[in-house]
Amino acid sequence: MNVTLAVKQYISKMIESSGPGMKVLLMDKETTSIVSVVYTQSEILQKEVYLFERIDSQNRDNMKHLKAICFLRPTKENVEHLIQELHRPKYSVYFIYFSNVISKSEIKALAEADEQEVVAEVQQIITKEYELFDFRKTEVPPLLLILDRSDDAITPLLNQWTYQAMVHELLGLNNNRIDLSRVPGISKDLREVVLSADNDEFYANNLYLNFGEIGTNIKNLMEDFQKKKPKDKQKLESISDMKAFVDNYPQFKKMSGTVSKHVTVVGELSRLVSERQLMEVSEVEQELACQNDHSSAQQNVRRLLQNPRLSEIDAVRLVMLYALRYEKHSSSILPSLMEELKRKGLSERHRKMVQAVVEYGGKRVRGSDLITPTDAVAITKLFFKGLKGVENVYTQHQPLLHDTLDQLIKGRLKDSQFPYLGPSSLRDR
Repeated sequence: MNVTLAVKQYISKMIESSGPGMKVLLMDKETTSIVSVVYTQSEILQKEVYLFERIDSQNRDNMKHLKAICFLRPTKENVEHLIQELHRPKYSVYFIYFSNVISKSEIKALAEADEQEVVAEVQQIITKEYELFDFRKTEVPPLLLILDRSDDAITPLLNQWTYQAMVHELLGLNNNRIDLSRVPGISKDLREVVLSADNDEFYANNLYLNFGEIGTNIKNLMEDFQKKKPKDKQKLESISDMKAFVDNYPQFKKMSGTVSKHVTVVGELSRLVSERQLMEVSEVEQELACQNDHSSAQQNVRRLLQNPRLSEIDAVRLVMLYALRYEKHSSSILPSLMEELKRKGLSERHRKMVQAVVEYGGKRVRGSDLITPTDAVAITKLFFKGLKGVENVYTQHQPLLHDTLDQLIKGRLKDSQFPYLGPSSLRDR
């Protein structure tokens, strides 16, 4: 299910139900974020929505020529704001949509406040529980697989190397926006950038690609542009080269704002990878997740913990991985590693996370064989040589989900781990 598309369709239906004419969208803090994720301003303008306001704003003007579409959460505060709004309506008519169930008493309070009869409609945009499993009819009945995150506590602890995952992990993505204001030397127009697969073709085509491939694709776009201006050709061998290129060619920046945005994002990711030594950290993470060499693992983890450049979050995640991997090992050095975390100045809260993850996803809890000894397996690291500073790393680890789905497709899931409910004919298929 495409959640973004589903929400977009809900909002489109709200807007269309109000009929033709100029409209204002009246929202709260949360629904404003929801709308901003699924619609660009230019898209929603095409639907005759010309104004966007917050229900808690005290400085709104009377605009009787506008229809108000209210998209709100059914909180006490929002209901009270709406009651005050209806006592002194600023718009000609109100179409009210709540994101969840609203009580009958609150509906009654809204009706009593509507003395001027400006409310045309009140609806609850919700999905009833029984509809969650109301699948389309198919020849083969659908199968619902229920999983528990505690079966695989290792995968979320590993550094990721695909574009979208790295942006989330290292920069943070909130409502499709990245805050780059702290990036050294950042220009004003790039202090906050939007990454949305719906409105950014480059991002849509590259969000699941490996980090090195992203840099290579940006480089290829720039080289294509340079071919049109052979007299100005310059080398593009590193992230800094590409940044200089964008700065030196205002025409290119104007034509390809999307590319300049991604050059900036990839450049910051590259800086953080180098600053936090994530290549080396990731190699040890992969060793812990995939190999069974305790002697090598303890040496590498200890060595990294003694590195002053290792961040707190990377340090605690390495120890968490070690604790999960060698939970019952007779020569475990976990107490020593915990002392090392303390010497590094990690807070008690961070140190407690190590024991917490073992209690959450340790051997006692797991329903599956998450860790299988693989002494002969070597870590595979491949690098793209086409772009310096953006090494392309292919990690060996595969999430447990990959194997679980493979066993499901082949009909080999163990009933002891995944008890089956339903017609035997479906299980046999």
